[in-house]
Amino acid sequence: MELSQTDPRSRLRIYLNDHLAGAAGAVRLAQRCQRRNRGTSLSAYLEQFVVEIDQDRQVVSDLLTSLGMPVDPVKQWLATLAEAGGRLKLNGQLIGYSDLSRLVELEGLSLGVAGKLSLWRSLQQLAATEPQVAALDLGALIERAEGQRDALEEHRLVAVRQALIGT
Repeated sequence: MELSQTDPRSRLRIYLNDHLAGAAGAVRLAQRCQRRNRGTSLSAYLEQFVVEIDQDRQVVSDLLTSLGMPVDPVKQWLATLAEAGGRLKLNGQLIGYSDLSRLVELEGLSLGVAGKLSLWRSLQQLAATEPQVAALDLGALIERAEGQRDALEEHRLVAVRQALIGT
């Protein structure tokens, strides 16, 4: 099915569903990383991070509903499949979890947060014409995403030292 290039509402629905699917995949990735790193400061951070990502996912889901746009179940399913496929990546071991696994997972989560930050900033541009978007506290959502980005980067740098330097 070809979309009309002049239908911004259809593109918005696709855009929001893409981000909703990404958030669903990020929740699963963060939960897996948390389980694999129990008893560490990373696990403690990821426990709260998962809650925040799920809250952000709910914001996007609620926005779709308030705009009268459906959630795309196929994209949700594909996000689950993609996250599961990510587990097949070689990590320097035949089976199990390695320091490299941790590094790659944190980089994946960092990319997801960067995308979410872009989403919130994009929605700021839309707020002037969409009352449902204007009702969101985008400033707080941006601030939270920036905090997540910074915290993940601290943990990622520790993972770099463990995986690539051996310290």
